[in-house]
Amino acid sequence: MFHFILRTIPRPILIKLSLIFSKIAPLLYYGNRFEDPISGKTYRKFLPYGYSKNVARDNALCPGSLSLERHRLLWLYLKNKTNFFTAKHKLLHIAPEQCFYKLFKAMPNLEYVTGDYNSPIADHHFDLHHAPFADNSFDVIFCHHVLEHVEDADQCMRELYRMMKPGGFGIFQIPQDVNRYETYEDKTITSEKDREIHFWQKDHVRLFGLDYKDKLAAAGFNVTVEDYTKEISAELVERYRLPKGELLYMCRK
Repeated sequence: MFHFILRTIPRPILIKLSLIFSKIAPLLYYGNRFEDPISGKTYRKFLPYGYSKNVARDNALCPGSLSLERHRLLWLYLKNKTNFFTAKHKLLHIAPEQCFYKLFKAMPNLEYVTGDYNSPIADHHFDLHHAPFADNSFDVIFCHHVLEHVEDADQCMRELYRMMKPGGFGIFQIPQDVNRYETYEDKTITSEKDREIHFWQKDHVRLFGLDYKDKLAAAGFNVTVEDYTKEISAELVERYRLPKGELLYMCRK
């Protein structure tokens, strides 16, 4: 049922439904086995997540905040390794996630701007290939799990660089096959079935490899690769359900 919902309900509707679900889910999954570091709340289990049964991950989606493993990892990294929560920032958040949206909006140190192609919770709707913001506009930019969907990822990276202020930083998470160096992209692969086989999801148009750092650098960024779960105890990696070995790319201008 869960996989069917993910695969068939359009994203804007799914976002609205998930906001309702997050209100009642904590009562259904009350317990202390797993903890969401974003909210500090605990649960007896998290929900499975994945667009197909063969790639579904157990205990991945937090019932309350709707955070996934990558969101919880990013939160801890921002909290422990950056000044994101303490310094004044003008933040552009592309494709804002529900687990962050209200929290970031309420943070007094942030001027929070959100954008997406069609998300109902975004302030601005636009195509990232040609974003409607001036050069050097933002101190921080987040753009997570977007670049695997766009027609021209290199152009979108250049737009992210263009909009970032000198001295600013960004993190742009992506699905990544760390067992390959070169990003896999083939424009002749167009069917949803084939894209799922080759790119891991039916609406992906590429699968990034370890050359993702080179692509970001070619757009102008100074890139640092962080394997942050190595700095977290194995016990907390399991309790928070973090994506062990997932790389974070800190991009600075």
